[in-house]
Amino acid sequence: MNKIGTALLLTSILLSFIGIFVLFETSTYTSLLQIGDKYHFVKYQIGFATAGIVIALFLSRIPFTLYKKYIVPIIVISTILLIAVLIPGLGLELKGARRWINFGLFVVQPSEVLKISLSMYLAAWLSVKEKARLFAFLLLVGLLTGLVMLQPDLGTTMIIAATSVVLYFLSGAPVRHIVAIFLIGIVGVFLLIKIEPYRAQRLMAFQNFNYENLNENDYHIKQILIALGSGGMTGVGIGKSIQKYAYLPEATTDSIFAIYAEETGFVGSIFLIFLFLVFCALGFMIAIRSIDPYARLLAAGIVSFISFQAAINFASQVVLLPLTGVPLPFISYGGSSMLINFAAVGILLNISRSLHKKS
Repeated sequence: MNKIGTALLLTSILLSFIGIFVLFETSTYTSLLQIGDKYHFVKYQIGFATAGIVIALFLSRIPFTLYKKYIVPIIVISTILLIAVLIPGLGLELKGARRWINFGLFVVQPSEVLKISLSMYLAAWLSVKEKARLFAFLLLVGLLTGLVMLQPDLGTTMIIAATSVVLYFLSGAPVRHIVAIFLIGIVGVFLLIKIEPYRAQRLMAFQNFNYENLNENDYHIKQILIALGSGGMTGVGIGKSIQKYAYLPEATTDSIFAIYAEETGFVGSIFLIFLFLVFCALGFMIAIRSIDPYARLLAAGIVSFISFQAAINFASQVVLLPLTGVPLPFISYGGSSMLINFAAVGILLNISRSLHKKS
């Protein structure tokens, strides 16, 4: 493993350790209240992170070219999982969303699997120079993101679509195609917001929330701002968060950064953002230095979906974007997300090994 790969792996592990620590600080009250075991979430997260690191090290030994050979079965299985999650009795429904499949011993979130499988497929397809493939690209991405939207999950849909467009652009697509895709995307997001009342309510709460009236629509945003404001420059101190006591919704998943910011302040928040920037920079260095077109696009796709997810989470938590329900990679609680992120790291490590051999 070369220096870039080692630095990438260590950064990923550091992020997951920070996530476990913040989750421990955040979840003890709610897990004791809801489950009766204040260490429930943190025990599972330690298991997910440990398994993830093992998966990353294992996949770092698997030649990335092997995925290209079996890419059709991989994307077909991902599509079947996306369809299966919508079937009553197979898909688990929670808070009005059907995003998980319970296999008994473990639970899978198909949209997380799609992030990496679609990156593999597009990298294999777009690394081959072809003409007039805009319609085929839109059809494929539209079909798969449409299945994700049926769950419904607008945040993940946006991440997958944005990653796909990045790969399409990096493959040498004309600028006019990108402009057309961008315009289609803007219209699509607008329509998706309009047809679902709760999305429109979130947008209105984002645009028009006020501090005097506490209502259901903007309650989440206000609690996030209270957490950020309480943190100030250096934070209220580790373990001293007030918002974690069931004031802030989704404190262990989507809004865990708000608790972290409350306890560590602006300084701690900048440090965490810096770690993500380091991760992204290292990933894109691997992509840029890859000679093989497939490896270059695959690495770019992996780094893109993790980067977009982190950026959307950070932006929503500082009220630059409406709340979208997107977890923070390596930090938020969630097994599927943790395992997929570390699997992505493992693939990047293998690509970085190929750089070392060529040099």
